[in-house]
Amino acid sequence: MSDTGATISATTTSRINPATLELSRPWAVAATVLGALVPNLVIWLLGLAAGGSFEMTDAGTTSSVAPGGVVILTVVPTLIGMTLAALISLKWVAVIRSAQVIGALLPLATIALTVQADFDTASTIALAAMHVVIAVVIVVGLEAMRRPLVRRAQV
Repeated sequence: MSDTGATISATTTSRINPATLELSRPWAVAATVLGALVPNLVIWLLGLAAGGSFEMTDAGTTSSVAPGGVVILTVVPTLIGMTLAALISLKWVAVIRSAQVIGALLPLATIALTVQADFDTASTIALAAMHVVIAVVIVVGLEAMRRPLVRRAQV
C-alpha cells in the first residue's frame, strides 16, 4: 500500500513541481511560451515608454513589429522548438541538452538582425533584450522538462 502512495506521489511531482524546477513535457512547453511572452510584452511596454516606435523601413515601406510581431515572433518559434524537443525526447531524452544549446544560441544570434535593421535606439535595445529573454527562458524550460525524465530514468 505504501508503494502505491509513493507511485502516486512521484507521478504528481513529475507533472509540475516548480519548487524543484520539474515539469511534464506539456507543462514545460506551455510555461516556456508564457514565460517568454509575458516578459517580452513588458519589455515592449518599457520600450514604448522610453520612446521606441518599434517601426522599421524596408524598401521604402515602414512597418511596425509590435505588439503583434512581438507576440508572433515570441510564441511561434518558442512553441515549435519546445514542442519539437518534447517530441524527440519521447525517444531520446539526451536531445534536451542539444536543444538547450540551440535554443540559447539562435535567439542570441538573431540579435544581429535586429541591430542591422533601422530601428530607433530604444526599440533596438528592447528587441535585443527580448531575444535574451527567449534564450534564457528556453534553457530553463528545457531543464524543467529534462529533470523529471532523468530522475525517472535513474529509478
